[in-house]
Amino acid sequence: MNDLPQLLTRIRQGDKAAFEEFYEGMKKPLYTVVLRITRNVQLSEDVLQELFVKIYFSPPTNVTSPRAYIYRMAHNLAVDTIRKQREYVELNESDITLQCNQNNTLYESGVEKAIMTLPERERTIVTMRLNGDLKFREIAQILTIPLGTVLWSYRKAIGKLQTILGDTI
Repeated sequence: MNDLPQLLTRIRQGDKAAFEEFYEGMKKPLYTVVLRITRNVQLSEDVLQELFVKIYFSPPTNVTSPRAYIYRMAHNLAVDTIRKQREYVELNESDITLQCNQNNTLYESGVEKAIMTLPERERTIVTMRLNGDLKFREIAQILTIPLGTVLWSYRKAIGKLQTILGDTI
């Protein structure tokens, strides 16, 4: 979304159409990031709803990278939600199947299963890069880790995925 700052300005002015456009453009990549952190469909839906409500009532202002800021909000809400849960429910295969109906190719090729085998940090970095289309420096900013660590973790994760998937990717 190249026009994100303009959309956020329109949302602050009460433009509901701008919020709908923002929602439609961001729901899928944000949901993917949140789902891979929480590994729970219901928690992810709750986190995403909370995130969009916060943005609707208080869109970010005076931030250098609104997109990175929004992904940081999503990441932090997902992590906080997990911390609040006493009982952690793993995402099971039927949940993955439900979520992958929109993109059966990924599920059938085993890409989604392979991504879910990655450690949380690597899974988050790969998801933010591939699904969120974020730059590595934005990911470093969101996760508050050095850029070199992001690059190293991404390369390591992609290597693992290539080993698991072989010629699939």
